[in-house]
Amino acid sequence: MVGGALQIAGLLVGGIGMIGTFAVTGMPQWKVSAFIENNIIVFETIWEGLWMHCIRQVNIRMQCKVYDSVLALSPDLQASRGLMCAGSVLAFLAFVVAIIGMKCTQCLQSRWQAKGCIILMAGLLFILSGAVELIPVCWVSNAIISDFYNPMVNVAQKRELGEALYLGCVAAFCLVAAGTIFCCFCHCCEKTRSYGYSSPTHYPTHSHHLHRKTESSYSKSQYV
Repeated sequence: MVGGALQIAGLLVGGIGMIGTFAVTGMPQWKVSAFIENNIIVFETIWEGLWMHCIRQVNIRMQCKVYDSVLALSPDLQASRGLMCAGSVLAFLAFVVAIIGMKCTQCLQSRWQAKGCIILMAGLLFILSGAVELIPVCWVSNAIISDFYNPMVNVAQKRELGEALYLGCVAAFCLVAAGTIFCCFCHCCEKTRSYGYSSPTHYPTHSHHLHRKTESSYSKSQYV
């Protein structure tokens, strides 16, 4: 009962992290224009993402354009595009493997030990996907902060942390939490099975004596 609830909780947390990873990969709000010093042009906001950049004006008009080439991106965004795609694939694969290995599913006709290995694999995939997602989020954040405090960078080219970076941190935390839940569940089940298998050795001997005694009593009743 508790194990099933723990599996469902891990699956829900992992699903939230997976959806958040998909959203972060497609969101353009990775880098947002900063309004500092003499940059008083506040009637438009510039967003830079992995796939497109957008300009949002004060009258809620927004225009987006997909990057013409990967080389047009900065090195941190180029690497982040590949890492986020890899993280999305790993998160989806971990979610599917977790569904297959859950206790309540019947799609895999095998022993519980095999399902425990599948749950452990799903947990490791969740943790790996969260770690892969944290790399581009931290990389881009560090680049934004470094440029922001760099006096050699033009004020108009300075950016602030976008909403996608905050959401990426939350999604990565959910993925790592889901992986930890599945790994802990698998470890607890291994301990439970080891305790269940260690039974006293005198029980079979006692039952054997009772069986012999019953047979002897039955044979005596036949002769009488």
